Amino acid sequence: MSILMISRRKIFPTSSWAAGCRLLFPVAFQGPSASISQLPSVQTPKSLPEPYRTLACPSFCRPGLHSPANRFEASIKGVSKVCRFSSQALDGLPVFRTVDVLLAQTGEGIAECELLKWFVKEGEEVEEFQPICEVQSDKATIEITSRYKGKVSRLLYVPGDIVKVGETLLKLLVDEFEEGTPVSGLTEEHLAKPELVDSQLDKSKGIGVLSTPAVRNLAKQYDIDINDVRGTGTDGRILKDDILQYAVKKGIIEEQRVSSAPSPKEQLVESENYPNAQDEVRWSYEDKKVQLRGYQRAMVKSMTISAKVPHFHYVEEINCDGLVELKACFQENTTEPDVKHTFLPLLIKSLSMAMSKYPMVNSCFNEESFEVTLKGSHNIGIAMATPNGLVVPNIKSVQSLSVLEITKELSRLQRLAMDNKLSPVDVSGGTITLSNIGAIGGKFGSPLLNLPEVAIIAMGRIKKVPQITEDGDVYPASIMTINIGADHRVLDGATVSKFCNEWKRFIENPDLLILHMR
Repeated sequence: MSILMISRRKIFPTSSWAAGCRLLFPVAFQGPSASISQLPSVQTPKSLPEPYRTLACPSFCRPGLHSPANRFEASIKGVSKVCRFSSQALDGLPVFRTVDVLLAQTGEGIAECELLKWFVKEGEEVEEFQPICEVQSDKATIEITSRYKGKVSRLLYVPGDIVKVGETLLKLLVDEFEEGTPVSGLTEEHLAKPELVDSQLDKSKGIGVLSTPAVRNLAKQYDIDINDVRGTGTDGRILKDDILQYAVKKGIIEEQRVSSAPSPKEQLVESENYPNAQDEVRWSYEDKKVQLRGYQRAMVKSMTISAKVPHFHYVEEINCDGLVELKACFQENTTEPDVKHTFLPLLIKSLSMAMSKYPMVNSCFNEESFEVTLKGSHNIGIAMATPNGLVVPNIKSVQSLSVLEITKELSRLQRLAMDNKLSPVDVSGGTITLSNIGAIGGKFGSPLLNLPEVAIIAMGRIKKVPQITEDGDVYPASIMTINIGADHRVLDGATVSKFCNEWKRFIENPDLLILHMR
């Protein structure tokens, strides 16, 4: 006997049934089909033919449960089958519906994200608002939370996959029933043709297929319905080899691609046939394609656009002797041992003070309207090299922050960047960018603009070099080389030169920096 879950509205839309699971009792009568009017109004357990008599229960044999409205008759292969079912919801049997959890819009202009990792597994219970996965867009890393409470039915992607906004990330089984929602999709046609019921039930088993997300992803790549694959693993689990063998059987791939790669020992034996092989081993080196992800994708887009903008570069050398002394003084007299003082916060603060005199450097350009917007806040971006690529978070409103506050905010952004935890707020709204290539190495570089900003500055390493006075005396000096990249549609050489001189004045004379600091 089969126990079928059906939706009442699918069969009798005019009847008002209680929502829930129904038990279907198929009773077979040999001989010609009996009409509904010939059937008894009440069917007692004794009148049920074997083997269904033991399944009858007094709790289900109540007057009215077997009225013509609650019976459905179908003739199959000359045998009349009358299906009787209860209109009472069965307590204790939950009704589940499958809910698709979609990748929502994570930010303006974001069309796709990379799945970094799952926080849940198939078969695991999920609470409402619980984080289920972590994704990375062009701008930031974001945690996706669940809107529902239920059980994870199926994970549709594996870490590293690119998921478009609006696509289904996973499927949840939710313990609730909505009026008019079909549970199993069974109709009168399925009852009249049991073979359709079996087919429908077999397809519904796909939710419970034992396989890993990687195997499902492989089946998806070859456009294979995983329900059609027979698993050879424990408890019928579908393995990678099962997918590949099925693909060969269907002619999707060639058999040579399925064969496993030779072991190192086999490679060594094979290499003996090549006497000219170096080091007595003949290795085969193959090209490898690497898919760009996250920040690297963002860099491709932004730099491609930036390369179309007319740039010019202005190079200058700055004496940092006074900056070196001020930084050492901060480090010796700090009241917060956990704070590490570097040159960068002082350079950021002095840059903000120079921009106050030359606001055109702190602007953005709209090419369509030929408008330049002078930004009120000095949101100075810092280019950071991370294991996940180049990212440029920015420190907001530098003109209103102290050097100590800039130091702490810079430390916070660096920590989040290395952990790939920067928020969209941290990486948006920048007005000018600093690239501290000297922290890695190099004298100076020629940076490209981070549009829509109109200026970017690359700073080299501070090095001790010999300098000559007007009298011909030689002395050591801490020199830093900078290179300012500017948008020539907005800025000209004179403006950039004057701005650089102002910034240089504050760096070479830290006492002026303190004097004019607000």
